[in-house]
Amino acid sequence: MRTLPVRLDRDSAEPLGVQLSDQVRGLIIGGTLERDDRLPSTRALATDLGVARSVTEQAYDQLLAEGWLTARQGAGTFVASGAAPRTTTRARPPRPAGPELVELDTGSPWIDPRHAAGWRRAWRDVSVAPPPMGYPDPRGIPELRAAVADRLARTRGLTVDPDEVLLTAGTADGLRQLLPHLPAGPVGIEDPGYRAAVECVRTAGREVVDLPVPATPEIAGLAAAYLTPAHQHPLGHVLPAADRLALLEAARSSGTVLVEDDYDSEFRYDVAPIPALAALDRKQVAYLGTTSKSAGPGLRLGWLVPPPDLLAPMVALREQTYDMPSWPAQRALLTLLREGWLDKVVRTARRVYADRAPRVAAALAPHGTPAAPAAGMYSTWLMPAASVRRARDAARDAGFDLNSLADYCRSSRRTGIVLGFGGLTDTELDRALAAIAGGLERA
Repeated sequence: MRTLPVRLDRDSAEPLGVQLSDQVRGLIIGGTLERDDRLPSTRALATDLGVARSVTEQAYDQLLAEGWLTARQGAGTFVASGAAPRTTTRARPPRPAGPELVELDTGSPWIDPRHAAGWRRAWRDVSVAPPPMGYPDPRGIPELRAAVADRLARTRGLTVDPDEVLLTAGTADGLRQLLPHLPAGPVGIEDPGYRAAVECVRTAGREVVDLPVPATPEIAGLAAAYLTPAHQHPLGHVLPAADRLALLEAARSSGTVLVEDDYDSEFRYDVAPIPALAALDRKQVAYLGTTSKSAGPGLRLGWLVPPPDLLAPMVALREQTYDMPSWPAQRALLTLLREGWLDKVVRTARRVYADRAPRVAAALAPHGTPAAPAAGMYSTWLMPAASVRRARDAARDAGFDLNSLADYCRSSRRTGIVLGFGGLTDTELDRALAAIAGGLERA
C-alpha cells in the first residue's frame, strides 16, 4: 500500500476534497503513483491527514468517476490499470468549449461539493427501486409530479393539480412538445433571447418573429410568444407588473399563447423571487421550468404546465410517441425533492452568486454598463464591439471562453459580453476577471 505525499491547505478557498483529488490526480499523471498501486482506505487517509472521512470519500469518489482509480471488492482502491496521462489537471472535468478552455457560460450552476452525498444517495435509491414493467405514465411519475406541483405552489405562487404537470427533458424539450399543439402562425421570441428556443421553433417549421426587449412585446398575429419575464435572458431585465397585465390582456384579445420560461427565478439575491406570470392567468400561459440551473443541466429534467385546453392533446400524443424523460432520472429527482436536497443546493448557490456578482461588477464597471441589476448566475455588460473583442481575446489567452452578447441577437445591434460565474471555482473566476479587466485596461 502506497502512502500519499499530499498536503492540504485549510486556509485555501478550494474545498479540502477538491485539493485532495487534485493532488492525487497529479501524483498519477506525474508517475509517482503507478498503475495497480493500492491506495490507503478513506478512513486511514482521513486519520493521516487529520480531516473528516467525508473529505477523503469525496476525493476518491471524484477520481473513481473520472477513471483514475478503481475499487476492487474486498481488496481496496487502486490506481486504474487503464489510466493514461491527461493534458489537464483541473478539479472538474473539461468543459466542451475547446481543448483547454473553461466556459464562462450562463447555464452551468454552482453545486457545492458538500451536497455530493445527497446526490449519491438519490441514485442508490434508484438502484433499489423496482422499475416500471411497461412504459411509465406519459405525464411522468405521479409522485414526482405531486412534488413538483407542491414546489411550484411554495416557491412560484403557481397552484396546479399534479395531473396538470408534464415532466420534460428541460425547457427546450417542453417547447418542442408544445409547438405542434399551438394554432397556426409565427412564434415571437425575445431579441436578444434564448438561442435554443429559436432553433426549436425554426426546426418545427415555424417563422420566428423578433420581439425587442426590454420593450413590452407586440404579440398581435402570433400563435405564441416565448418570454423570460422573471429574468430576461440574457439582458437580465424583469418584466414590470403593469406590462405583465397589459401583455396578458393583449394575449387574451389575440389568442396568443404566452410561453413563460422560468429558468432561474430561484436565484435572485437582490429581492424576493419574482412571481410567475402563469400565476396570473393559467389559461393563457404555458409555464416551463427546469432543474438545469439547480441540479445541473446533465440531469435533463424539467416540467411544463400547459394551458388547460392543450393538456389532453399533449398527453394523448405522448401516449403514442412515448416522448417522456427517462424513469431513472425522474426517480432520482423525486428523492432529491423529498429529502430537501434541491432546496439546499439552491440556498447555497444563491449565497455564492450573491458573493460573486459584486466581484464581477468591480472588475467590469470601469469598462462597461450593466444591462440590468445583478441576479442569477451570470452578468451582462454593454460595451463597444472593439472592447468585446479585446475582452474575449484576453479571456481566451488565459484559458477561458467568454460569450458575446451579439451571439444572442438577431435584429438587435447590441454589443457586450455575457459572463457566467456559476460553473467554475472562485480561483478560476478571479483569474478570468483579472484577464478580462487587464485586456480592457491595456486597450
